[in-house]
Amino acid sequence: MATVHAPPGRAGRLWLQHRLGTARRGADLLDQKLRILRVERERLALHRERTAAAWAAALGEAEAWMLRAALLGGERAVRLATATAPATVHIGWEEPMGVRYPAEAACTVPEPPADGPPAGTAALVTARERYRRALEAAVEHAAAEAAVRVLEAEEAATRRRVRAIEDRWIPSLEAALAELELRLEEDERADGLRLRWAAARAGGLTGPAIGGTEP
Repeated sequence: MATVHAPPGRAGRLWLQHRLGTARRGADLLDQKLRILRVERERLALHRERTAAAWAAALGEAEAWMLRAALLGGERAVRLATATAPATVHIGWEEPMGVRYPAEAACTVPEPPADGPPAGTAALVTARERYRRALEAAVEHAAAEAAVRVLEAEEAATRRRVRAIEDRWIPSLEAALAELELRLEEDERADGLRLRWAAARAGGLTGPAIGGTEP
């Protein structure tokens, strides 16, 4: 358990009681956060599986059409159909419970320039469209994968904090409070005995009378 350095006396009791209450409330809040993170992580994990399947399917179609286009038009036609400008990706973020992760992602593929080479065969046009869809699916899956990883890391960190509070800090505070309560109780009994002894001396009572027996 962690070592607790509390002030002495009744001030220490108030100090320990306050920190014990704070620790318990903190553990409750972290446990609530942990439940929310778990639900969101499970939801995003399912979304990740769906986007992975969609990406694999889209990529398979794109590769099949690209092979067909290469067989019909040749590799040179494929090279000429390659986009000259890069695609752009926009990422939308969410930040529930203080955790920031990508919630959505959209990909924009530039259209071929008007003064560019001819589009080529119908298979090449279809292959280009299929690769555009595959890229969009890949971007969506990448965002889902990143979101799951962020939530997994935050969930693990939150779980460690909960365990640290519940397994170490709260028991240490409880033990320190119990020990201080015992000392205060003993001090109060000693003070009571001293007061009765002083009262007995002031009243002229003998020693045996202090103990509660008749002479």
